[in-house]
Amino acid sequence: MNTVSHRLLSAVLFATISVTAWATELPPGVMRIAGTPAPALQLDDLDGEPYDLAETHGHWRFVHFWASWCGPCRREMPSIQKMIALLEDSDIEFLVINTAETEDEVFTFLGIVAPELVPLMDTDGLVTEAWQPRGLPASYLVDPEGRIQYQALGGREWEQPAYLDFLRGLGR
Repeated sequence: MNTVSHRLLSAVLFATISVTAWATELPPGVMRIAGTPAPALQLDDLDGEPYDLAETHGHWRFVHFWASWCGPCRREMPSIQKMIALLEDSDIEFLVINTAETEDEVFTFLGIVAPELVPLMDTDGLVTEAWQPRGLPASYLVDPEGRIQYQALGGREWEQPAYLDFLRGLGR
């Protein structure tokens, strides 16, 4: 094989590998981000049980910020409940964090739209502020080492195959 053919073959091979890597498409609205360390997240859940993100390692965490007054959040919560049920055998930990609402507001809302979810309560909004979502709802995927690798802003139909397949791929 001459040098030109070798270079051409190398370029085609590189392009094929690059396109294949690029073709591992993210589901709609999921963005890859820089892998920055996840901010602190220490909250109690609606039942009063404490949770600390820093104490969980070795698996992916789906961290979702929402509020009952948020229209897209209201539409998305049943989808999140379905997604969690469909992925119960995965190694992903699911955290749904209510932003700055009272226990009564959250309990009433979830009782209607997603009764099986037990959210973490960010009653003063300080954890949400530390994570700096650009609106609600906002979801983050934190890797086993505690770095944010993916983000999704706005509502999603999380129980759809594209999202489930993507999340299953992480939770292996």
